[in-house]
Amino acid sequence: MKIYLDNAATTPLDREAFSEMEPFFFEGFGNPSSAHGVGREARKAVEKARGTIAGLLNAQPSQILFTAGGTEADNTAICSAIESSGIKLAITTQFEHHAVLNTLKSLERDGVIKLLYLMHDAKGNISLKHLESILAFQERAFVSVMHGNNEIGNLNDIDTIAQICRKYNALFHSDTVQTMGHYVYDLSGINADFIVGSAHKFNGPKGVGFLYHGNRTNLASIIKGGGQENGWRAGTENVAGIVGMAKALEIAYRDLDADKNRILSLKARMIGRLKSEIPEISFNGNSADPQKSLYTVLSLSLPSSPEFSTALAFLDSQNIFASGGSACTSHSTGGSHVLHALNYNFERTVIRFSFGKYNTEQDIDYTVEKLVGLYHKSGPERLKVAG
Repeated sequence: MKIYLDNAATTPLDREAFSEMEPFFFEGFGNPSSAHGVGREARKAVEKARGTIAGLLNAQPSQILFTAGGTEADNTAICSAIESSGIKLAITTQFEHHAVLNTLKSLERDGVIKLLYLMHDAKGNISLKHLESILAFQERAFVSVMHGNNEIGNLNDIDTIAQICRKYNALFHSDTVQTMGHYVYDLSGINADFIVGSAHKFNGPKGVGFLYHGNRTNLASIIKGGGQENGWRAGTENVAGIVGMAKALEIAYRDLDADKNRILSLKARMIGRLKSEIPEISFNGNSADPQKSLYTVLSLSLPSSPEFSTALAFLDSQNIFASGGSACTSHSTGGSHVLHALNYNFERTVIRFSFGKYNTEQDIDYTVEKLVGLYHKSGPERLKVAG
């Protein structure tokens, strides 16, 4: 038995989405920029997918730009908006994905912008009063705040943030990679200028994503070449990937309520059993609060002990696949920047379990059973470390 609990890193491809993709690897292999019949069929498929995604998000097809994934979408939004609007001030949080943080830091190092970080509390909740105070007394700004954190699960109120930004004529970008396909977006009612999606986070294929852009700023191409995507993004479109992404998002919206309720029950089951069986366990950020966190993410801290220090490797040996945080920082020697921002005690081992639509109660119970076994095994040593 293999138990996959790392869905925040990537999700398995939905077979229904793959069935939609498969013809475009063979019969419909044309280049969508070609003028002949095979190319026109590919172009038709790309535009149909664009219309599907736009319809699901209540946006216009012209507002959907296809990319190679969430990182490219974030980079395009940030660099393009700042360049085309001549913005000199950017505001973000210390909890953003590196696709956002490293891009903004690079622009700051190059002298393009000044970068400010929003204040936050011990749980990672950001201060919207601080945001408004900056916007009220500073020049026009670019604001980037993620919707849901990929490591600790904290949800941010992007509706209110967007309203504040619009009040002060600031541009607002939100990295919505972890929430796209898991929450309903009505972009006609959100004053966001940029929203992103990455197909492999909602059971679509890897290597494809999209950027939604509003109408308040022009996009500047950051990938030079041909005139694809209305001149905004050079390079031949990934037709099969785009088709699969649109189908996966359609499926996610179709099944959203049922999947959400079932996954919420799995998360609650794990929290309840872990609290009961391992009293010293704690949860990071708002991870254990169903109202303030992603229903797909649970970040926990295990008691200090030699056994728990290798808990992830132990789970892996038992065919239980989880992570210590973001997959993008799994090889980093400095540890999670998110946990550093929370002044985390790194003597305790962090495990991020992230749930998907294919997980079962059996998965949860077996995983908890293995962790509880480690807990009892570590008893005397745990007490020694704690003392």
